[in-house]
Amino acid sequence: MSLFCCPLITRLGERMISMNSTLVETVSINYEDFNESFLTCGTCLCMYDGNEHTPKLLQCSHTVCLHCLTRIAASQTRDTGSFRCPICRELITIPRGGVSALPPSFLVNQLLDLMSRQRREVIPKCSVHINQELLFCETCDTVFCTLCTGGSHNDSTNSCEHTIIPFSIAIKRMSEILLYKANECISKLTQAQEGVTSELNRLNAAKDKCLEHIDITFQQIQEAINKRKQEMVDQVNQMCNEKKRVLEEQHGLIENEKNKVEQECQGLQYQVEVRNITQKIEILTEKLDTAFSLGEPRENAFLTCDFSLNDSLDQIQQHLGILGKVRTSTTFPSLCTAQIQENIVAGIESCITLTTVDYHGNARKNGGDPIQADILIVMAEQGPEPTFPIRIHDCDDGTYKLYFRARKSGRYGVKISVMDRPIKDNPLYFDVTDHNNPVAMYGTRGSGKDEFNQPVAVAIDERDQTVYVLDTGNSRIKVLNELFECVKHVTNDGLLGRSCTGIAISNNGLVVVNWRTKIVTELTTDGETVKAFTNNAFQEPIDIAVDKSYGHILVADNGMSCVFVFDEEGKILFQVGKKGTFSLISSVSIGPTGEIFVVDTRVQMFSAKGDFMEVVYDEGRGKGRYGGVVIDSEGRIIATRTEQKGRSYLQVLCSNDKTINQCIDSHDSKLKRPGGLAVANDHHVIVVDLGNNCIKKYKYW
Repeated sequence: MSLFCCPLITRLGERMISMNSTLVETVSINYEDFNESFLTCGTCLCMYDGNEHTPKLLQCSHTVCLHCLTRIAASQTRDTGSFRCPICRELITIPRGGVSALPPSFLVNQLLDLMSRQRREVIPKCSVHINQELLFCETCDTVFCTLCTGGSHNDSTNSCEHTIIPFSIAIKRMSEILLYKANECISKLTQAQEGVTSELNRLNAAKDKCLEHIDITFQQIQEAINKRKQEMVDQVNQMCNEKKRVLEEQHGLIENEKNKVEQECQGLQYQVEVRNITQKIEILTEKLDTAFSLGEPRENAFLTCDFSLNDSLDQIQQHLGILGKVRTSTTFPSLCTAQIQENIVAGIESCITLTTVDYHGNARKNGGDPIQADILIVMAEQGPEPTFPIRIHDCDDGTYKLYFRARKSGRYGVKISVMDRPIKDNPLYFDVTDHNNPVAMYGTRGSGKDEFNQPVAVAIDERDQTVYVLDTGNSRIKVLNELFECVKHVTNDGLLGRSCTGIAISNNGLVVVNWRTKIVTELTTDGETVKAFTNNAFQEPIDIAVDKSYGHILVADNGMSCVFVFDEEGKILFQVGKKGTFSLISSVSIGPTGEIFVVDTRVQMFSAKGDFMEVVYDEGRGKGRYGGVVIDSEGRIIATRTEQKGRSYLQVLCSNDKTINQCIDSHDSKLKRPGGLAVANDHHVIVVDLGNNCIKKYKYW
């Protein structure tokens, strides 16, 4: 962008200052702005020139190019001989010679001459017609000369309108676009440079933090080494002092005996009496015996430090070799992606899978990256929901699992960053619904020989997740694997009569109850009878449960309105409830610590000994009934319920937390007379849908 000093429009002044010097003041004007403001026709926006766009001065003092005046005069004058100024709308009289006879704008012409001398760039001219300025067609993106092309550059028969401008203006516009793009590019590069600089600063900070951590760790190790060193030094000094004390005591004792002997020996040469000499000899003999006993040191000088008794030194060296690990990562956050499951249900734990890649887009093979994630609540139905946490699990294979649980339906988002930098498509938005549909289903009408006929109860072997469905109408047990694939059918005499109503897993296989024969049968998973028993008190046994910790078998009897508890051999131990305690029992189940749960129109809990504890949940009499109940390992109660109006659903309750009252409505696959339940792995529950002759699997937590 060029700047110039125009003597016609700049303010020149001279001021006498000290030392007789003269200061000249000038104003710098932007070349492009000057062209657009003074040298461009305000009507057609074309640059003034000496040909078609010659500047003409009107009586109102406005300047308009000859091309525009000719067009305006032709449309307005008719018989009046005048037209209105396109700028101020003043009436202009056309001279006798026509609009071409209007006086030229001398000021603009002088400015044009000045600009032609001042500007450095040259207006492109035709190489054949030297005085002819080139034109540019914006429609065809073509430069041409009107004289060379005969007035038109378009050789085709296409009749679409073309936008023609002087090539100099096209260059100006393209220069402006180029300048804009250049500035935008510079801005982006500046931002990128600032980002890299910030990352360099963070890298240096991380390095300093690592070095500080290393110093602290090895300082702790050095302190531990110095502590152990001082302990061993103290042990050496202590043991040495103990030995030294014994030897010094012996040394002092010897010195005393020596002094006594010397005293006894003084004057012996002057002794002449035999008796005295004999006594002295006896005394010295005793001293000699004492000297023999003191002749050997009572303590030894052995004192050493042995580091070869075990491999501690080798272990220290080995552990020092693997102490600490300097980790880095090639993860490129802006290419990392997150994927969320399609259907997210309120109250159910959901998962987002984060996949990390490097700068080249290659999948990472290990973990360890610092991951941050925050939930954004865009709109939560039934009032705003407080922020809920996200649990991040590193799979150590380049992927990460982000677990969360939204309590309310609505619109949410999650912001995920790796190493404090956002991932691709961040934030990730998703919708949470209240509708919980089955994740798997088996058996519907019309499925042939494998279809159910009045399925009423289900049990799951927690060891291999095998599913046993009591297919009462077919007098058999259908066995399915974890994938809901039919494995086999189990038959037994205890299943005959199309009247079995309860099934449970026992320590020996399976146990069923037949309400018509009033017989409890225990059988293997291959259908062989282990044992069978009945009881005279049975009137209408309708469900069965097994407490495998004690081997107790619980039978719910609607005729007696109680639950009978038997040992493994069928001997009755006690009963839970009595007449009036329950109103048509639907199901009985065992809690994780032996509690007994019984449902009718309510969910009631009893101790393992049969003592009443509490009513966990009471929907109220006359509003509906519970069909089945099961308790998971964490104490959550899952029950099926059917209202009087026909609405059926699953409830998730908790005796310890009354705020947990979750409803599974099976919106897209309506339940019809749901009954027995069994808990599967990973917070899934299988429910028997008697009205639809099938079983369905739901995630409930």
